[in-house]
Amino acid sequence: MSELTPREIVAELDKYIVGQYKGKRSVAIALRNRWRRRQVPAELKDEIAPKNIILIGPTGVGKTEIARRLARLTDSPFYKVEASKFTEVGYVGRDVESMVRDLLEVTISQQKEREQDAVAPKAMEIAEDRLLDILLPDPGERDQSRRTEDTGGHEDRLLPEPGYDSAAAKEPSKDASGEGAERARPSSATREKLRKMLRDGKLDKRFVDLETREKSTPMLEIFSNTGMEEMGINFKDMLGSLMPRGSMRKRRVTVADARQILAQEEAQQLVDMEKVVRDSIEKVEQSGIIFLDEIDKVTGKEGGHGPDISREGVQRDLLPIVEGSSVNTKHGPVKTDHVLFIASGAFHTSKPSDLIPELQGRFPIRVELDSLGKDDFVRILTEPQNALLLQYIALLRTEDVAVSFSDEAVEEIARVAEEVNNLNENIGARRLHTLMEHLLEDLLFEAASMGGGEVRVDRAFVDAKLKDVMEDRDLSRYIL
Repeated sequence: MSELTPREIVAELDKYIVGQYKGKRSVAIALRNRWRRRQVPAELKDEIAPKNIILIGPTGVGKTEIARRLARLTDSPFYKVEASKFTEVGYVGRDVESMVRDLLEVTISQQKEREQDAVAPKAMEIAEDRLLDILLPDPGERDQSRRTEDTGGHEDRLLPEPGYDSAAAKEPSKDASGEGAERARPSSATREKLRKMLRDGKLDKRFVDLETREKSTPMLEIFSNTGMEEMGINFKDMLGSLMPRGSMRKRRVTVADARQILAQEEAQQLVDMEKVVRDSIEKVEQSGIIFLDEIDKVTGKEGGHGPDISREGVQRDLLPIVEGSSVNTKHGPVKTDHVLFIASGAFHTSKPSDLIPELQGRFPIRVELDSLGKDDFVRILTEPQNALLLQYIALLRTEDVAVSFSDEAVEEIARVAEEVNNLNENIGARRLHTLMEHLLEDLLFEAASMGGGEVRVDRAFVDAKLKDVMEDRDLSRYIL
């Protein structure tokens, strides 16, 4: 993050999001201020609070995408939640603190995955050694395996292929007078030869008996999503300790699958989960981003009297978290003092000033995003790295169908999208997805049986596919 200036952050966002310069500029400044806070003296560092943002604009203009891309760009913990899901404490529904707990769980999962990737080479080496022990057991273990089979027991062992010469995998026997140490264990040369065969994939299709422990999870859910973690008790873990651990189950799998299963087990054991949790909590506290969508849905009713449990009550519950408080989780308390909150809403029937004054003060930056028009739609279709036209071209290329779009066709698609948005509900750039699916529906259906070829989408193609729907206004309301 230290290398990204606000200008560079905006440039990165421009690769995926068209327009909305004011919104990009605001989030870039907020992000850079986080880095600046970490550089100030310690006595002042904790006094600097994040400048939370409200993004105002209709649906489909890029509010959520700006926040999501920002989090990916900086590798920051990110969680998106609809404010309308919450209810006031004491009523049935999700309490507002659950978003902090969910953010931590997501971060722990991501951090654990990174740690497992870091130890993957070492885990694979250990897994190979375990697999070699199964493929090439000690002579004493072979005798024990035979005895357990005779008595009905079981042991991890290789199931030989027809015609397999087991003598090739054994050390030649010595004379009865001595050298028992050499007889007791296969030579390292034999083991390394088998390891090379394993790495070269020559044993992948053979089968091996592997014992794995089945996970035993109690089939019970207690007070789901109602904030019971505030009590500092993890009911699932408590009940899980009372339940028997998973029993050992013998599975017959290929050597390739066994290698992956063992590597995964070893990676989990090599990861220090206490460190993962500590790092995740620190990361959430210092660089977490919570995106509160549909914040306008919890504004107070105009002309209402008294508190409303689904609106003003939620705002009052949100206030201490946005201000900065400690939220109890099963992994320990999480402070929200420096978590960045980005709220968004269309505010069609309300305005930010309808929020309670205390909450308004915690969102000092307000940015109004622009509605999208024809020119914006043309750019969205063609300019971003994940442009919609590029996505359809790539999808159809898998069927050996080469699709191209003329400039006139792109202009017409953009014009139709703008017109439909004006006549019906304005859903912004999402209208383009609806139009493209209807436009290419026949091609997407027939591509698999075309046997390849080239298709040129021009102005006439677009008119032929969309003309009837556009002329029938009632039909366009349902299809487009």
